[in-house]
Amino acid sequence: MILADKIIENRKKNGWSQEELAEMLGVSRQSVSKWEGAQAVPDMKKIVQMSELFGVTTDYLLKDEIEDLPDGELAEDSGRSFGYDDVPVRKVTIEEASEFLNYNRSIAGIVSIGVMLCILSPVLLIALAALSEAGKIGMSEDTSAFAGLAVLFCFVGVAVAIFVKVGISGQRFKYFEEEMIETAYGVSGMVSERRKAYQEKHTRDMVIGVTLCVVSVIPLFISGMLSSENDLYVTLAVSVLLAVVALGVKIIVNTSVIWGSMDQLLEEGDYTRMNKKLSKYDGIYWMIMTAIYLAASFLTMRWDRTWIIWPVAGVLFAAYRELIKSRIGRY
Repeated sequence: MILADKIIENRKKNGWSQEELAEMLGVSRQSVSKWEGAQAVPDMKKIVQMSELFGVTTDYLLKDEIEDLPDGELAEDSGRSFGYDDVPVRKVTIEEASEFLNYNRSIAGIVSIGVMLCILSPVLLIALAALSEAGKIGMSEDTSAFAGLAVLFCFVGVAVAIFVKVGISGQRFKYFEEEMIETAYGVSGMVSERRKAYQEKHTRDMVIGVTLCVVSVIPLFISGMLSSENDLYVTLAVSVLLAVVALGVKIIVNTSVIWGSMDQLLEEGDYTRMNKKLSKYDGIYWMIMTAIYLAASFLTMRWDRTWIIWPVAGVLFAAYRELIKSRIGRY
């Protein structure tokens, strides 16, 4: 086992991300990534630091022929204190890793379309209701509401079908999200190379997506300034806002699915071992938020306003995660 694989193995045993290990060593995340990809070798000072952090000898780290730790060499608190010593670890081959990455690239586009349809679903309902109320179209308010709701349920139905189909087809890869994994020789290097090649596109797509979400409020501001007493234009501006947000979110989701698959294999970002322990609670949170959104929307029929629940839910999610972490007993 080479030094790169030993760094990966011991980092994951301790449940640390590359960022966390880099911070403890006083280096950049990129440096740790290069060490783990066998693209660079840490200096002796950093090797000594890692031996102390991992609770191993420098001989173990430096000598390729030493594959396993002798009994008692691992420090008592090097991984046990984080609760991972009794957790089964699944070995991932390079063939499995490549298949997983290719699968996520193939579904990224369709998943992003499903998310976009969910955001777009109330747009026609909002627009028709405003136009009907203002007498701009030859439809009664009841008829326009029925037509808008029909489109809303069609869009949501298609989105749900997409999510169910993707969920079933991806069931064979579920262990990447839920189980602790150990990658075979060469996997981390291969994934790191793919991520490096994709990083520029990922950054560009994230910038475009976030920018679209930010500028989406411009039509709302313009309509408010030009016709502050006319609800029609303000409501139509909300429809435009949702359409632009839907496009921005589609771009973000598409690139995030691809990037996330690489994080899952490297057990970084949202897929560190601690976050995997937390993820089982996330579904409860989002189900509650979805129930709140649907209840508020149908009870008030103010779809032009209830969308604000989602950005608020996103902000609260970070606080929720920190609360769960403190309850579990780490960080």
